[in-house]
Amino acid sequence: MSVIYDRVALIGLGLIAGSMAHAMREGGLAREIVGFARSAETRDIAREIGLCDRIEDSAEAAVAGADLVVLAVPVGAMGDVAAAISPHLKTGATITDVGSVKQSVIDAVGPHIPQGVHFIPGHPLAGTEHSGPRSGFATLFRNRWWLLTPLPDSDPEAVARLSGLVRAMGAKTDTMEAGHHDLVLAVTSHAPHLIAYTMVGVADHLRRVTDEEVIQYSAAGFRDFTRIAASDPTMWRDVFLHNRDATLDILGRFTEELFMLQRAIRMEDGQQLFDYFTRTRAIRRGIIEAGQDTEAPDFGRVAMTPKP
Repeated sequence: MSVIYDRVALIGLGLIAGSMAHAMREGGLAREIVGFARSAETRDIAREIGLCDRIEDSAEAAVAGADLVVLAVPVGAMGDVAAAISPHLKTGATITDVGSVKQSVIDAVGPHIPQGVHFIPGHPLAGTEHSGPRSGFATLFRNRWWLLTPLPDSDPEAVARLSGLVRAMGAKTDTMEAGHHDLVLAVTSHAPHLIAYTMVGVADHLRRVTDEEVIQYSAAGFRDFTRIAASDPTMWRDVFLHNRDATLDILGRFTEELFMLQRAIRMEDGQQLFDYFTRTRAIRRGIIEAGQDTEAPDFGRVAMTPKP
C-alpha cells in the first residue's frame, strides 16, 4: 500500500484511535502519526508503547501541519476540541470524527471549521468492551463498516481520499445522511446497549439472586449483556444524550414489542411466540451471511482480549 496522508493527528488515544494508528503503521498509510490525549497518564502510556510517532501535550500542537485530523473523543467534548484546534488547522486538511452520533457532532463541530478545511464526519462500526491506549489492534476494522456522513458541500476528492484510507485499514465504507445514520444506530447499537445496561442493573438490584449466583451461573445471554455493559461509561452517556430523540423512539417501539410478548406469555399463546422468534431468528442469519459475525460461540471471538 502507499501513503495516503503525510501527517495524521489523532485527538484522543483510546481503542479506535489506537487501532487506527496500528492499522496505518502496518499498511504504511501515513508518513507520520501524531497523537494527543487530555490525560497526562494516557499520553505517557502512549509514549511508552510507541503508539504514535510523536505525542504532543496539546491538541493545538498535535494538529499543526496535519493533513488529516481525527477527533476520537467523547461526543460531548467534540465541540470544545474543535473550537480549540480551529485556528491551527492546515488549509486543505480534512477533519473527521469517530463518534457514534452524527447530527449533534455536525452541529457542534461544523461552526468551528475554517474556510478551506474539509469536514467529513464518520463512524467506524467496530469496537470491543476495552478502552485506553493499550486496547487498540491493527485488525479491528477488517470487514467492518465505516460510515461517512459528508455534508452537502463536502469536497468529493476529500471524501474519496478518506474513504481510501478507511478501505486500506480493512473496513468497508458507505455514505449516509446524518439523521438517518442516527436512527439506524439507535436500532443496531444505542438501544441494545441501553437494554444491556438495564439487564445488568436488574440483576444487581434483584436481591433474591446473590452476586455470586449471577457471576457463577451466568448463561451466554447474560454474559454478553455484561460484555456490552462494560463499555466506556463516558462515551455511552454522551451517545444517549446526543441521540436522544432517535433512542427514545426506538425504546418506545421496544416497549410496545415487550408488552406484546408479555401478553403472549400470560395468555400461553405458544404459536405467537414461535412465529415471533422465527422471524427474529432470521435477522441473526442475515448478519452471519453479511460477514459481520460467525456461527461460532461468543460472537466468534477466540480470545477474551484483543491481540495485535
